[in-house]
Amino acid sequence: MGAEKRWLFTLFSSAFLSLLFLLVYSISAFSSSKQFPSIIHHGIHHPPAFAYYISGGRGDKDRILRLLLAVYHPRNRYLLHLGAEASDKERMKLIGAVNAVPAIRSFGNVDVVGKPGRLTYMGSSNLAAILRAAAILLRMDAGWTWFVSLSAVDYPLVTQDDLSHVFSSVSRDLNFIDHTSDLGWKESQRIQPIVVDPGIYLARRSQIFHATEKRPTPDGFKVFTGSPWVILSRSFLEFCVLGWDNLPRTLLMYFNNVVLSEESYFHSVICNAPEFKNTTLNSDLRYMVWDNPPKMEPHFLNTSDYDLMVQSGVAFARQFQKDDPVLDKVDEKILKRGHDRVAPGAWCTGRRTWWIDPCSQWGDVNVVKPGPQAKKFKETIKNLLDEWNSQMNQCK
Repeated sequence: MGAEKRWLFTLFSSAFLSLLFLLVYSISAFSSSKQFPSIIHHGIHHPPAFAYYISGGRGDKDRILRLLLAVYHPRNRYLLHLGAEASDKERMKLIGAVNAVPAIRSFGNVDVVGKPGRLTYMGSSNLAAILRAAAILLRMDAGWTWFVSLSAVDYPLVTQDDLSHVFSSVSRDLNFIDHTSDLGWKESQRIQPIVVDPGIYLARRSQIFHATEKRPTPDGFKVFTGSPWVILSRSFLEFCVLGWDNLPRTLLMYFNNVVLSEESYFHSVICNAPEFKNTTLNSDLRYMVWDNPPKMEPHFLNTSDYDLMVQSGVAFARQFQKDDPVLDKVDEKILKRGHDRVAPGAWCTGRRTWWIDPCSQWGDVNVVKPGPQAKKFKETIKNLLDEWNSQMNQCK
């Protein structure tokens, strides 16, 4: 009986010591998390940084947070916009969730718009929100190189290390903007109708309304149209927002009364500005599936689209249903992102376990390490640069 008790005592002692060791190790791992951000270097000798504007409406808090975590990197800057129709409670929950992420709390590079304006579907208030976001990001951070607009229904197809690595070989004054001067049906249905966006001057939500007459297509400047989803250079946005030339303001006055002005404003400004018209790469770097002829929005993507998305070699895809299983597949296969965690990159130095976020510890955030998806993305950019060098597809 005494031998049996000694055996049980030895067994329980070993189990207790093992548990104690595991607990001490876990605590030391968490306590050793680096609490201070490393120095971020900007300039041509360092990877480019991106300013993300991520927008959504009522009920999009979780989508915006998930997208933020998927595109997060300490070198970037982020501005999150929940529309005015979202409640203050939802907005505060988003702020709380953002601040709960250790890296974001330490680097302080994510902001949430506190007093959003009302956005009207198809109205110019959407363009006003984008210009406001650009102005805020220009003022708050002098280090970013490109502005990226995303909505809550978008998702990345590359890591931020992939994006920075590939864009390191791109001239930093280039703009990725899908555009054409072949207006087609848009001329009579989008450009010539005169509309007013009540979201600009009414407190309550409403719809745009149309004037009884149309106006002729402008001949004082050439109208271009294309995708509203853009990746714009800092220098071009400074031109649009700071406006040392009157062209951006003149065109803003005109497009204030155009249907879906965000599909034409930047496109027309850049192609009518002599100093910027040769800086356009004709792509929005998005994967979308449209009807033929296209409807107002592309198809919702799902797991059946995964292979084509991956093979597309672009940076982002849209649109997705909330928490669609294909997003989990992108997280697992491409981003290597755990649930409720930021997508890891070379800057993350923590051990990856089920209870420890590898990005709760970090090293040099100025180092990037591209993954397998960067190869296809690099091919896409190379093809676009070849087109740009031939000047075959610029502002035409």
